[in-house]
Amino acid sequence: MAFDGFTLAAVRQELENKLIQSRVMKIIQPESDEIVITFKNNSETLKLTISANPSFPLIYFSEDKKEAPLKAPSFCMLLRKHLQNGRVLSVSQPGMERVIDIEIEHMDEMGDMRSRHLIAEFMGKHSNIILVNDENIILDSIKRIPVQISSVREVLPGREYFIPGINEKLDPFDMSFDEFCRELLNHNCESYKALYMSVTGLSPMLANEICERAGVDASKHTDSLLRSEKLSLYNYLCEITDEVKRSDYKFAIYDDLDKLEFSAIQLKNRTPVKIFKDISGLITEYYKEKEQKNRISQKSSDLRKLVSTYLERAYKKRTVQEKDLKKTENRDKYRIYGELLQAYGYNVEEGAESITVENYYDDNNPVTIPLDKELNPQENAAVFFKKYNKLKRTFEAATIQLKETNDEIRSLESVSGALDFSETENDLAQIKMELVDLGYIRSAGIDKKKKLTSAPLKYISSDGFEMFVGKNNYQNEEVTFKIASPDDWWFHAKNIPGSHVILKSSGRNIPDRTFEEAASLAAHYSKGSGQKKVEVDYTLKKELRKPPGGAAGFVIYHTNYSMIASTDISMIKQADPNTDV
Repeated sequence: MAFDGFTLAAVRQELENKLIQSRVMKIIQPESDEIVITFKNNSETLKLTISANPSFPLIYFSEDKKEAPLKAPSFCMLLRKHLQNGRVLSVSQPGMERVIDIEIEHMDEMGDMRSRHLIAEFMGKHSNIILVNDENIILDSIKRIPVQISSVREVLPGREYFIPGINEKLDPFDMSFDEFCRELLNHNCESYKALYMSVTGLSPMLANEICERAGVDASKHTDSLLRSEKLSLYNYLCEITDEVKRSDYKFAIYDDLDKLEFSAIQLKNRTPVKIFKDISGLITEYYKEKEQKNRISQKSSDLRKLVSTYLERAYKKRTVQEKDLKKTENRDKYRIYGELLQAYGYNVEEGAESITVENYYDDNNPVTIPLDKELNPQENAAVFFKKYNKLKRTFEAATIQLKETNDEIRSLESVSGALDFSETENDLAQIKMELVDLGYIRSAGIDKKKKLTSAPLKYISSDGFEMFVGKNNYQNEEVTFKIASPDDWWFHAKNIPGSHVILKSSGRNIPDRTFEEAASLAAHYSKGSGQKKVEVDYTLKKELRKPPGGAAGFVIYHTNYSMIASTDISMIKQADPNTDV
């Protein structure tokens, strides 16, 4: 479900119940589009997260500890200036708009009490956090919107604040049946679409809920709706607004056609998967993983571009080197020509352009050697030897260069794969450090002394065996050479970049099912994860060798087994990597 006006009505009530008369104690801006405000209300400390992320705009109470940047952004400094130690006077929601207005009383530098409005707008890519003074003038916003970006509304310091399009839809708390019918008919489309396009605060899912309660086909076009059907839709919309007026919320996550959705309003024709006591608990559970993945994806985009650029260069370089190597395939022919001329040169007639002799390197089969008629046999032989030696040097250099390029491609492809499986900022920091070590990123500005707490993944097999998965090459190195014992088993997708997986044997016999689950982890955490099945190599850890000077996570082995493994790991239990079974 979208973060719609009805959901925000529940959020507004929770904020009102907890924040009125509380004091602003601390403000940080951990992300470019997110602030965290710590409030003190009597003996209770509350952390309010407000995010204007275009993918997941949110507002909720959370206990998560987020780090503030070393240097606070200018918007954060402005909030501290105008809101620090301020007292919350009110929390409001204009109509059923996707807007929350927190009014805070604060003493200015002249000692006068002033009120400020911290306004959070939750409108997809137009989401914003705006500080407004008591004269409704914008002081600043977390995203400045000039006229070049939006001709509808500028969001800049000094501009008057207003909500665009506030009168374009009906207020569900103040509309007549006739107004409702007229607005529906203005939208010649499916009934559920017309509902959320006509009424402020409705999401598509809630519009479908109203259709279901009213017994109206959601896909029925508005121009074919009977008056009785319109009346039924209106009555059930009023029923839902009455639930909001009574604060009769039912916070739950529902399974909607194999997709999890949440709602603050009870969905009567769906069975809840999980029920929550408050809206913040629901939002935290529903969005936390999604938001974290979105943040990681955003923060990894620059690294992905960098890796992609270097990979593209390496692929082009390999193509050139392979062509150079192919040109040297016939180098031995020129050596043989030279040696045969040294052996049979006395038979060459003066001015001859070729000579046919028996090739003692090829069962004495005849071979015709082209000659420069201006040169004698010895000089022709010298030309062939010179050409052979040049091609030989090219072959040797291209072979070394091609190996280096293939090693570079292998490293970059493994980094690319690791970015796909990064789950935390520390995972990204480890990958960034690896790119520094590989020479793709300058180390300036990177704190190498900072301890990274990112740990490999840990799973428990159906038979109770521990399995560890490296999410990047540093972690691959850790699971293989620090966590694994000589008699533990090592798994890796065959001939494609992927994670090292260690299956701890603990001195016990390992059932086939556990071998298959460990192989599935290796298949899933590889570049082949989009396929249903992947071939996986596995061997004892003691069979692995790390070549001198080898990059992190690079191993060689000569004794191994192979199996075809499924990439589906949904049935394998994940565990906390810091706890024992």
